[in-house]
Amino acid sequence: MQKKTMDELGRKTIDEIKQTEKNAIIVILDGIRSMHNVGSVFRTCDAFAIQELYLCEFTPLPPHRDIHKTALGATETVKWKHIELTLEALKLAKSKGYKVFAVEQAHNSISLENCATNIDKIALIFGNEVTGVNDEILHHVDGCIEIPQWGNKHSLNISVSVGVVLWEFVRYRNEKNNDKNGCVTN
Repeated sequence: MQKKTMDELGRKTIDEIKQTEKNAIIVILDGIRSMHNVGSVFRTCDAFAIQELYLCEFTPLPPHRDIHKTALGATETVKWKHIELTLEALKLAKSKGYKVFAVEQAHNSISLENCATNIDKIALIFGNEVTGVNDEILHHVDGCIEIPQWGNKHSLNISVSVGVVLWEFVRYRNEKNNDKNGCVTN
């Protein structure tokens, strides 16, 4: 086994990435405090070609060197906007025809492996590193998605959660459409 070279990876230019079809997924960050987590989420959203990223409440915004340190340029390739209130971001996503789910450990939540089906356009809200998704927001979502966990901590870093959830949705969409390498939109 040998690692691929940069040429073999076939990386696209920023302009080519901006023109690439996106997965019909909006990621909403509800009061994330760590710039490193925000940068990591940008990078993950780029990797999975998500439609948009909304940064809400006191979530740090680019440009900032600590965000760029982990984003590695993804702030230039991911369509993003700051929306002051998470509830406004939720309403905007719904107005665009997206079902909105919080990724949260909640009563009656849907286990991640059971929810990637039959949702063409989905917005996913990820909450604060300590307090999770704001309780008020939970009253307005279409449901909650929970990542199964079997360890003692029962929590994952926000950037890890984003990666796990986006992988599951994109993997399912690609399998469903027999498209192992491309994006799926509604």
